Amino acid sequence: MKQFKAESKRLLDLMINSIYTNKEIFLRELISNASDAIDKLYYNSLTDKKIKVNKKDLCIKLDIDKDNRILTITDNGIGMSKDELENNLGMIAKSGSLQFKEENEKKKDVNIIGQFGVGFYSSFMVSNSVEVISKKYGEEKAYKWVSKGAEGYNITECEKDEYGTTIILKIKDDSEEYNYSEFLDSYSIESLVKKYSDYIRYPIKMNITRRELKKGSDSEYEDVTKEEILNSMIPLWKKDKKKIKDEEYNSFYQSKFYDYEAPLKVIHTSVEGLCSYKSLLFIPSHAPYDYYSKEYEKGLSLYSNGVLIMDKCSDLLPDYFSFVKGIVDSDDLSLNISREILQQDRQLKLISSNVEKKIKSELESMLKDERDKYEEFFKEFGMQLKFGIYNDYGMHKDELKDLILFYSSNDKKQITLKEYVTNMKNNEENIYYACGETISKIDMIPQVEKIKDKGYNILYLTEYVDEFVLKTLTEYDGKKFINVCENNVDLDTDEEKEKLKKINEENKDMFIKMKDILGNEVSEVRFTHRLKNHPVCLVSEGPVSIEMQKVINAMPNDEKINAKIILEINESHPIADKLKKLYDEDKNKFENYTKILYSQSRLIEGLSIDNPTEISNLICELLSK
Repeated sequence: MKQFKAESKRLLDLMINSIYTNKEIFLRELISNASDAIDKLYYNSLTDKKIKVNKKDLCIKLDIDKDNRILTITDNGIGMSKDELENNLGMIAKSGSLQFKEENEKKKDVNIIGQFGVGFYSSFMVSNSVEVISKKYGEEKAYKWVSKGAEGYNITECEKDEYGTTIILKIKDDSEEYNYSEFLDSYSIESLVKKYSDYIRYPIKMNITRRELKKGSDSEYEDVTKEEILNSMIPLWKKDKKKIKDEEYNSFYQSKFYDYEAPLKVIHTSVEGLCSYKSLLFIPSHAPYDYYSKEYEKGLSLYSNGVLIMDKCSDLLPDYFSFVKGIVDSDDLSLNISREILQQDRQLKLISSNVEKKIKSELESMLKDERDKYEEFFKEFGMQLKFGIYNDYGMHKDELKDLILFYSSNDKKQITLKEYVTNMKNNEENIYYACGETISKIDMIPQVEKIKDKGYNILYLTEYVDEFVLKTLTEYDGKKFINVCENNVDLDTDEEKEKLKKINEENKDMFIKMKDILGNEVSEVRFTHRLKNHPVCLVSEGPVSIEMQKVINAMPNDEKINAKIILEINESHPIADKLKKLYDEDKNKFENYTKILYSQSRLIEGLSIDNPTEISNLICELLSK
């Protein structure tokens, strides 16, 4: 028995048990090797007239012998000589495919999948022993390579009628850790071929037994065994998109990504350049049930020359475009020895950058030319775009700010920030917004009424992330974002400001007393002109708004914050005169009114009341008099 030349028993054991964590990929590797062997023969036939090959006869065959626990993979490719068996299989990490590719790298139509020569050894993950019987095209003798693993291998001369290679795997017995018998089940093998090797360019054939109606019978069934082609061979993304119908895209998407609805948008691209690739991307028409949960896994299916490398390659999508589904197929990617994990190299980063730009461009086009469709998309995935602005300290805010929508009080519909600014009057300097659970509830916020009455447009923020988004943006096109419920709203004329300042100064002692009654609940009490018909409101001062306080305090953690709150009383409302009178004549009732007004202002803002029973009793007492 010969020893492996390149590595020790320990290395082979490490490779089998550590590098490949997913045992089922052994079939992908062996089929890819078989495809490579056929590619080599076919390519050589194009340049050597002595080689006679009928492309229609080229194929890969799979056979299962359950009784003897044998799985066989056969190809009619170029085959291997004794020396090639020695060099390619006797030396771990030496690849004939890589050598062939290097020798022909300047020639066209050379498309070899295997590059590092270790995929073959993944067969030992599922096999007690491996036999490789191969006969090189044009040679008389065939040879058998046999190994039971790291202890070594033997090569002997044998008989083989046809050129090509046959790999015979003795599948391991089942254990408590793994059910190896699944690799002896025709339906399991069929599903693995469709999962990993569906787009291998040569037919992958296997005898399949299916239950069918007997001929001439309406009720009797029989088992019928037929040789079937398991793979589709031609990827949809490699076809001319001008010849692809919408139904084909929809069918591919629904079957590939298990969606019951057609996609909202299809993005089919072919890129040539520093890194060439083809991509077929889909924007779903609805969010998956687990989309906004930790269980959702983003990523595009990544192929190399039609062979699935990774089912969900998360590196190809930024988080804010994680709703996109699809595939990327490139022959230029550098793979590491396991072929499961991509190196973080220049090609991958270039593809990722291009994919991101393409998605953004398509969304911008949809927003401009298909507004109804975009609003439909935004309803499902708009929050993810907003997260993209807020996350990573606003690193991506400039890329995403023109893709987000908010409800407009003037337009009565969703608008972009650009549309808000475009419709501003020349003297307007701020973009106003208000926060609440629903549009109707925001409409009832006291401060909103006065802003609308002056003709200003207000953005209604109904999702908990909205205000954090605007705080991250800070401004748009030089216009600052102003919360109508914050202290810095300034709509009064100089004359009105002076009048209000004077009135507040005159009633300073009353406000100090109200502040004493409410304690640390408020930082200040004062009259205001910001209200039209409502008696009171709360405004915040500082970086934390009342809405942000509600959002953060509702999160399932121990972090609690409090906004700096000011109680404002409508100076033109009858309640203002009532308070003045009570302050002079009835301090006890004045205290009760103060508590009730403050509780009323909290309820308007959607805040809870710490002492509802006391407030209820006070209201009943007032009503009974």
